[in-house]
Amino acid sequence: MTDPRAFLPTLYASALAAVDGRKSVARALRGQRGETAVVAIGKAAHAMLAGVKAVPEIGITDALVITGWEYLPPDPGDSVGARYVMGGHPVPDQRSLDAGDALLAFLASLPVAQPLLVLLSGGASSMVERLPPAIGLNDLARLNRWLLGSGLNIMQMNSIRRAVSDIKGGRLAALLGGRPTQLLMISDVPGDAPHDIGSGPFSPVPPEARTLPHDLPEWIAALVRHAAPMPMPDDPAFVSITGRIVASNAIARAAVADNALALGLDVYPRQALVTEEAGVAGYHLADELLGRPSGLHVWGGEPNVVLPPSPGRGGRCQHFALAAAQRLSGAGGCHILAAGSDGRDGAGDAAGALIDGGTVARGAAAGLDPEDCLARADAGTFLAASGDLLPAVATGTNVMDLILGLKS
Repeated sequence: MTDPRAFLPTLYASALAAVDGRKSVARALRGQRGETAVVAIGKAAHAMLAGVKAVPEIGITDALVITGWEYLPPDPGDSVGARYVMGGHPVPDQRSLDAGDALLAFLASLPVAQPLLVLLSGGASSMVERLPPAIGLNDLARLNRWLLGSGLNIMQMNSIRRAVSDIKGGRLAALLGGRPTQLLMISDVPGDAPHDIGSGPFSPVPPEARTLPHDLPEWIAALVRHAAPMPMPDDPAFVSITGRIVASNAIARAAVADNALALGLDVYPRQALVTEEAGVAGYHLADELLGRPSGLHVWGGEPNVVLPPSPGRGGRCQHFALAAAQRLSGAGGCHILAAGSDGRDGAGDAAGALIDGGTVARGAAAGLDPEDCLARADAGTFLAASGDLLPAVATGTNVMDLILGLKS
């Protein structure tokens, strides 16, 4: 604990261990037995499948994994026996449509009475898709680029994604033929609603979640008119599906708090999730840290970023961290770690950042201006110069972002 720049990453690692896909799925399946086919989709798909393989009483008859290369460990040695398909992320591409074809073919190939285990995690919205005939790949890519820079929260974005899809919003449930299906999910959304995890391909969407954001551009409004209606929650297709959340941001935050308490730290967890614009959230939480007692302050959530036309390097955690660094500038004894639980933040090669009262001065010494970098969504360039980036890593999970503030 004497070196915050070593201690905070250790706490971050303890959070990831608590929501690891392999461990979380193995815990959920403990005591179950029998044979099942498996579909695993999302950033944690590989780790979640490993969790099934860790339960010897369960036999896997066939398995399809849809994920991205960057979310696989360096040596995915336990991938034998499963078919792997790589989808596009964060913007869906032809690979995502190919993954949709592979998924539909896999489901159609299963024997009628074959039980199915579905493992779903964040990233699935982009990695797998089947479009209505009137919507093309260019439309899909344009839509998702707009969504990622729109400033909408993840629930609003997924409401639009469901509205232009032939498989999201419970539409895949109709293809299961009433077979017994178990759905295990790692939640990357506030509220842990199944219809928002991966845009809910196997889950019913309640009426209140079917309303789209107001004032959408006309070209988006035109797209949503092409998809078939989503099945209603009382549709018989959902009767044979049971669902369960096996990992979430709350579990990760609780693990951090427990570990810090065991080490004798005063811990101040915040239950409300961080969902503001990333820069605003950075200012607010840094001010909160400066004004509160010494100890560990634990936050989580998923701030959003409104991107300029030509954004620079970085992601929402780096944007948050640079804004927070401005508030902490010159303050001693305060450190903030902000990182994605999936081990990646934005399109660069970083998981997030760990900043302190000297961050702004170190970046300025390299000739960079924090305000300019924030305005250009180029926080990653500043934080690389200040030496505050955390390296990207395949974590095997995805439960939104973790933000840890340490005040000594």
